[in-house]
Amino acid sequence: MTLSQERILATEIPGPRSRALQERKVAAVSAGVGTTLPVYVEQAGGGILRDVDGNQLIDFGSGIAVTTVGNAAPRVVEAVQRQVADFTHTCFMVTPYEEYVEVCEKLAELTPGSHEKRSALFNSGAEAVENAVKVARHHTGRDAIVVFDHAYHGRTNLTMALTAKNMPYKHGFGPFAGEIYRAPMAYPYRWPGGPEACADEAFEAFVNTVHAQVGEDSCAAVLIEPIQGEGGFIVPPAGWLPRVADWCREQGILFIADEIQTGFARTGDWFASDHEGVVPDLVTTAKGMAGGLPLAAVTGRAEVMDSVHVGGLGGTYGGNPVACASALAAMETMQELDLPARAREIEAIFVPRLQALAQRHPERVGDIRGRGAMLAVELVSDGPGRTPDAALAGAVHRACSAEGLVTLTCGTFGNVFRFLPPLSIDDHLLSEGLDIFEAAFDRAAAGSQ
Repeated sequence: MTLSQERILATEIPGPRSRALQERKVAAVSAGVGTTLPVYVEQAGGGILRDVDGNQLIDFGSGIAVTTVGNAAPRVVEAVQRQVADFTHTCFMVTPYEEYVEVCEKLAELTPGSHEKRSALFNSGAEAVENAVKVARHHTGRDAIVVFDHAYHGRTNLTMALTAKNMPYKHGFGPFAGEIYRAPMAYPYRWPGGPEACADEAFEAFVNTVHAQVGEDSCAAVLIEPIQGEGGFIVPPAGWLPRVADWCREQGILFIADEIQTGFARTGDWFASDHEGVVPDLVTTAKGMAGGLPLAAVTGRAEVMDSVHVGGLGGTYGGNPVACASALAAMETMQELDLPARAREIEAIFVPRLQALAQRHPERVGDIRGRGAMLAVELVSDGPGRTPDAALAGAVHRACSAEGLVTLTCGTFGNVFRFLPPLSIDDHLLSEGLDIFEAAFDRAAAGSQ
């Protein structure tokens, strides 16, 4: 790695060259495409992003959980270079190639369950979700899809219907696809009956919702993120997810795990479903799978995936050979370096620091949650009152940015601070980044009192 693994502040953030590029962006790019931090990157790797002004920022975002193996993992770079030199595209539906098949074989090996599996490859997480819904409807002959409060599944018309949050994802873009129903999410911190009652009450509420609003015989699938991502890194209570999966199987309803953000070592297991031994009928993947190149997949039970007629699944760029080569190299890197274990090491570094922060600010840190290298703190203004404090989250984010730490917020209420460092990051950068975050939090919390 040629990029030094150190934070460098050569200019203010953003610097003059980044500001000039931002002016060009405003003049050429749709205003609907937002930018969290207008710092223009010229090189990245490990846990560092180097911008056009010579600043080196610590990365706690991984391109929203994409660069799990780093932005320039050596094995990935070599594989992509080899494949580009061979050919960039033929379209698998016209003249196929081995790399597509190899990725599907690898997905059958790594995804939950030992049953016979089939996969189909696509370009984005939203495409994968849409196709999982297509497969579920075709296989079951039913129309209804059940999703959950706080869910995020994408920005296409169907996936906007599946997504819970209005602004910025759905506002003004309707009408949306029909036969989508929403159940309460098992959200321990905000469950009305309290965390202790959440598992049982949320399961009962889910079953009642399906029965009353949908009808079990009309429901094709239940779609859920095992840990919700954009909705706030919501981790359901122990036992709830297996109960939902088991109930779906009893009713002939397919259980679809959206592992787009949680998959590929991010949560300390290969997939978040593995934590409680949940075996989905269908799994959607993308983000961290291909080392930063666009690739997504639906993997599922052979009899379900093979029920679709020939030509019913596919797409011109789906399973592009360069993206497939990158994915194979990324997965090999994850296995060779045991990145699920690395995610658990990152959790062990973060959680004590976040717990100490909560002890210093009991009125402002409402909840600490997540697993592995997918962690979050929910910020509130009044402790036990649990009033969301999006302003505090924004203030901390801006302060971190100014100090050269790339951070992300999320949550239905905009008040959740999330941590998604690349699993290739060094421990000293994790510690330094947490120092910056804690100092920014202390200042922002004091200033808002």
